[in-house]
Amino acid sequence: MSTIRRQLLRRRKQRIKRRLVPRNWPEQPAPMLAASNVHYELSDRDRGLAVGGIGAMHRLARHVGLIEDLDEHVEVLKAHLPYHESDHVLNIAYNVLSGGQRLEDIELRRQDEVFLDALGAQRIPDPTTAGDFCRRFDRPDIESLQHAINESRLRVWQQQPEEFFEEAVIEADGTLAPTKGECKEGADFNYKGEWSYHPLLISLANTHEPLFLDNRSGNRPSSEGAAARFDQALALCRRAGFRWVTFRGDTDFSQTQHLDRWDDEDRVRFVFGFDAKQNLIDRAETLKESAWTPLERPPKYEVQTKPRRRRTNAKEAKVVEREFKNIRLEGEHVAEFAYSPTLCRKTYRMIVLRKNLTISKGEQRLFDDVRYFFYVTNDTAAPASQIVHESNQRCRQEQLISQLHGGVRATSMPVDNLHSNGAYMVIAALAWSLKAWFALLLPERGRWQDKHRREKQIVLRMEFRTFLNVFMRVPAQLVRTGRRIVFRLLAWNPWQAVFLRGVDQLHGRLRL
Repeated sequence: MSTIRRQLLRRRKQRIKRRLVPRNWPEQPAPMLAASNVHYELSDRDRGLAVGGIGAMHRLARHVGLIEDLDEHVEVLKAHLPYHESDHVLNIAYNVLSGGQRLEDIELRRQDEVFLDALGAQRIPDPTTAGDFCRRFDRPDIESLQHAINESRLRVWQQQPEEFFEEAVIEADGTLAPTKGECKEGADFNYKGEWSYHPLLISLANTHEPLFLDNRSGNRPSSEGAAARFDQALALCRRAGFRWVTFRGDTDFSQTQHLDRWDDEDRVRFVFGFDAKQNLIDRAETLKESAWTPLERPPKYEVQTKPRRRRTNAKEAKVVEREFKNIRLEGEHVAEFAYSPTLCRKTYRMIVLRKNLTISKGEQRLFDDVRYFFYVTNDTAAPASQIVHESNQRCRQEQLISQLHGGVRATSMPVDNLHSNGAYMVIAALAWSLKAWFALLLPERGRWQDKHRREKQIVLRMEFRTFLNVFMRVPAQLVRTGRRIVFRLLAWNPWQAVFLRGVDQLHGRLRL
């Protein structure tokens, strides 16, 4: 970063720190929000943009070759009059990155002259045209779209340090996407009785990136199609150079007919939840007590200052007061035994977690209960407790699903049928991938390497709404000088130095 930039950032930071410095205020005669004589005028020459981060996202798309990949692999238009496939895809993704939650929000970008100039575009597709573009997709076209995105993803991965490629953890899960559109083709009633779709997500846990998304009818099983997607993700990670690959999933994804095949693969391990069937419960109950060891849970966070007294659990008090049924965890123990699932020729480790529970009603303790949770794995070296902890880390994928639902709104299903909504879901999820790629490409070298590495991880795990607020909704003045489009940032926030460092990195060359 240039010296002038550092000085400007330092001055802006110092100004806001001076305003916010703690002080003992005397009694104030008037409210702090004192603005009264407010006027608005139209600017004649100066032009501003609310989402100043959009230039960085477009620079990122060019930097990793995404635009070329989309135009090369996705062919759904008979003629480019005037838009290419990449124009349509990025138009929807940029709408999401600009805070749009519906296809109709594209019209706001389309009517914004400064937004168009920021992208170097005379015009962009309107919402109706964007919806028509999604309707052109069938299943092979969606495969081509995901292939194009993953080609760019590989280039981003190649910029990572050597330790990044030690192990790829691939996770699978299904999620329900209810819709109120009664004419949505391909939707059906799910097990909750909701009219919905049932998307499948295959993600890379290391970076929280969605690798594959399949839209399915609401009544389909959660694991349908997951084995084929695991195989595709394995091939993708092999191409990237990962030395180990781990598959993870809950009880719906154990898919015992595929375990032997995956175990035969070189350096592939799996940890899947397993249904607590009666034969497994009987095996667990016959284990000697000496086979069980206490499970120690790591602390949720490290106390940075002095430990404080735990606050009273208000919910727990109400449950006791109103004599609701209450289940309390008294202790956890783990054990293991060898087990060969019905559809497997080989024998694997079956890790069993025993939860000792107390069932009470009000102040009265009713009875004790024991519940068992099972995990099948081909990892013969890791301790049983580590397998349980590793399986529980799947909560991070639940967070990714939550972000795709509520932040990105990729599962809003705004179009009319199974494939068109699947195409929209993949394109909208590209906005999340661009966020992840921006984080992954942040440099972490030099004297501030440790600090930069921490910032990189924070941006990578940042909620989508927070990312929009600190990196995208940055007011900027747009200036066109010669062959350059210059974004002059007009406001400061604590992440601006990180943003500028990432933008500087995008002006370099990719390491191939």
